Amino acid sequence: MPRTQRNDNFIDKTFTVVADILLKVLPTSQREKQAFSYYRNGMSAQAEGEYAEALQNYYEAMRLEVDAYDRSYILYNIGLIHTSNGEHGRALEYYYQALERNPSLSSALNNIAVIYHYRGEQAIENGQSEISQILFEKAADYWKEAIRLAPTNYIEALNWLKMTGRLTGLAT
Repeated sequence: MPRTQRNDNFIDKTFTVVADILLKVLPTSQREKQAFSYYRNGMSAQAEGEYAEALQNYYEAMRLEVDAYDRSYILYNIGLIHTSNGEHGRALEYYYQALERNPSLSSALNNIAVIYHYRGEQAIENGQSEISQILFEKAADYWKEAIRLAPTNYIEALNWLKMTGRLTGLAT
């Protein structure tokens, strides 16, 4: 059974119906429609925690999708899966690729910052205070850019920047 027919969630069903209508109505190529269909199936599988299936759909969408902006969201979602699986290095690679195609993707900037912050915390636990400071500075840089792009989305990050004295260079 196709993934789109397995959704039990009202919002997922609504999204699927609207997406199907848009695919039929909008003047897009068959390739673009296929890419979107794989992307949509990937999102659905990801929401259900079916990461292997989601990745298969995202990779297929990447093979078909030519638009850089659309590819950025596919790459971002692949990064999310790797983050969920604890594969932070791989996640960073995908977030960076997403940002190359869409520098305004604040959620990718935020997720990169979260990973650097997490690594900074790990460095502290391992007694590597100098390394932790470098990692925290990287996190701060990415959070500042995310906040610049989406000022109301990252309140916790903004508070962390204020509390740690790293708010310089950001108009608030």
